[in-house]
Amino acid sequence: MQFLGTVWDFFQNQVLGMRWLSALIGEVLSALGLDIANRWAGSLQFFLYDVIKIVVLLCFLIFVISYVQSYFPPERSKKILGKFHGVGANAVAALLGTVTPFCSCSSIPLFIGFTSAGLPLGVTFSFLISSPMVDLGSLLLLMSIFGANVAIIYVVLGLVIAVVGGTVIEKLHMEKYVESFILTAGSVDIESPDLTRKDRLRYAKEQTLATFKKVFPYILIGVGIGAVIHNWIPEEWIAAVLGSRNPFGVVLATLIGVPMYADIFGTIPIAEALLGKGALLGSILAFMMAVTTLSLPSIIMLRKAVKPRLLALFIGICTAGIIIVGYFFNFLQGYIL
Repeated sequence: MQFLGTVWDFFQNQVLGMRWLSALIGEVLSALGLDIANRWAGSLQFFLYDVIKIVVLLCFLIFVISYVQSYFPPERSKKILGKFHGVGANAVAALLGTVTPFCSCSSIPLFIGFTSAGLPLGVTFSFLISSPMVDLGSLLLLMSIFGANVAIIYVVLGLVIAVVGGTVIEKLHMEKYVESFILTAGSVDIESPDLTRKDRLRYAKEQTLATFKKVFPYILIGVGIGAVIHNWIPEEWIAAVLGSRNPFGVVLATLIGVPMYADIFGTIPIAEALLGKGALLGSILAFMMAVTTLSLPSIIMLRKAVKPRLLALFIGICTAGIIIVGYFFNFLQGYIL
């Protein structure tokens, strides 16, 4: 068991966390005459390390996930969801959300397509909640920062929020609050052609490049913010706002995250810096969930498809779920970190 623990620690710290890269960058900066104990040099080291690490993980994860996603085009996903009913359908929709786009704005067109195709509204909302909040990429990225225990619990609770949220919307019969053009649009059921392995590899490559171009600016912004937090903001400030001294830290983190627009790749460096400065784990994860699930641009897009009452219910369910998860992680922090 000790050997397995050693192997796992090496995988988490050196493969996923790339601690060797941080040390290498520090040595290079020192060789150039910079003192990495200095704030400016320390910020540069943090920035270079996180940008390179996240880009490498990003490209690898997007390629693998896009290859998997090639087996689940919208037509096939619709047929899979159509075979299930009740809570089981919500669970399958939430799981399908883990192999679909990485931000809420990319998920909304698929949500509209599924709703137009006649799938139950609660099922499509389970998909909409899960897709940006819980993807396969988030599992490995969270493992690289917080460890396997945190990553697995985060994904499981995200799926629970998606299933519960979709089930509540289904039980309340909110179909009348979907814009009429969505319900009357219908769908063209076209069989997607079978792809060869070469086609899937080409698709994965194209998706990797397209996603990288889209999220790279947010990575730079996120890492820049993380570098500032890591080297310039006093620990006592972070602890006062998001630490144990503020019982409303989770609520505040959630409210701060809502107006922002990013995905898991842009929020990871901010979360990493906040954790190092004494912010509580639950507050950090609540911030990440709010940014990825309830960003203002995605809310504006969703408003085009649903009426205010249903939109407010969706926001309320997600916000309540995120806050509950945040406080739950704060309670568990001493046991899982």
